[in-house]
Amino acid sequence: MIEEFEAIDVNEDIKSKRYQYAMKRVFDIILSIIGIAILSPIYMLIIIAIKFDSEGPAIFKQVRVGMDEKKFTIYKFRTMIVNAESKRTLDIDPSNIDSFVFQSKSDNRITKVGDFLRKTSLDEIPQLFNVLFGTMSLVGPRPEIPDVVKYYPDAYKQRLMVVPGITGLAQVNGRGEIELGKTIYYDLKYIKKFSLWLDFKIIIKTFANVVKKDGAF
Repeated sequence: MIEEFEAIDVNEDIKSKRYQYAMKRVFDIILSIIGIAILSPIYMLIIIAIKFDSEGPAIFKQVRVGMDEKKFTIYKFRTMIVNAESKRTLDIDPSNIDSFVFQSKSDNRITKVGDFLRKTSLDEIPQLFNVLFGTMSLVGPRPEIPDVVKYYPDAYKQRLMVVPGITGLAQVNGRGEIELGKTIYYDLKYIKKFSLWLDFKIIIKTFANVVKKDGAF
């Protein structure tokens, strides 16, 4: 699959849509402010639930790789026990990176409240602050963790040429269950086909998938 991606070049697609990307940023700012304001009561309820369920901070912070391979801090509601990252090693085979899947259906580090937050995707809503700050967009390739990016072949790095998103074409086609090779396929397809109308359709489909809990764990 890597060989297929080597034939793809998204540079011209991005350059030809600068106006739409500028409008995308305007919409991101407006919608993130509205979302934060509307969801603020839910934020408080989730924080209380997390605190009652397990020890540790309510907000989980993690370094991710964004546009142009710049690292930034992503915000999520904590869904695992404290220090969960130190209790798992990523099983990455550099020679078969296409088959890598980040999430696991049977992860005993996930808390009871965390399980609910993941299935409803409510753990992701603090990322509206990332969107407001400009490190993320509402729609785009999901921001990758540095330990996976370091194994990226050059063809994969094209997905890092745009601002990462809370949801994206890959997420509405499988959420946390698809392999990295398929994720890259959908991300590059999104970049080549990008339009504000496509973003709108992805957002609508994201809500539909959350209601149906498709691919959530």
